Amino acid sequence: MKSFKFTIQGNKYDVNVLNIEDEIAEIEVNGTVYKVELEKKITTTKTPKLVRSYAVPSTETAPSQLKTSAPSAPKGAGFIKSPLPGVILDIYVKEGDKVTIGQKLITLEAMKMENNINADKEGIVKSIKVSKGDSVLEGDTLIEIG
Repeated sequence: MKSFKFTIQGNKYDVNVLNIEDEIAEIEVNGTVYKVELEKKITTTKTPKLVRSYAVPSTETAPSQLKTSAPSAPKGAGFIKSPLPGVILDIYVKEGDKVTIGQKLITLEAMKMENNINADKEGIVKSIKVSKGDSVLEGDTLIEIG
């Protein structure tokens, strides 16, 4: 565990603390092992763990993967929402276009940075809820895919 070097009345001692259980410490002094009884129980201090809550994104962009549905259910239906408040700089699709996962749909300027918003599902663009130059808030619906 820990090693110490002591000089007591001119004599040098190499001390190693091998183990501490309850009030008994096992130490080695110059190669000889001793069991020493402690008057006070030594407790190890724990470093507190920082626990952060899981942040759920306000968009439907969490993991981009195909999901299966019932054969009669519409395929790839859903909404593309704004991840940040900002201004729409460019729209790369129009109504009726077929989109695939990962395809660039919109460029959004947020905090003086351009952010590409990609499709997280396959389908056909049903409607575009914004136009170039519009200001949007976080969570606003940008495009409906059906």
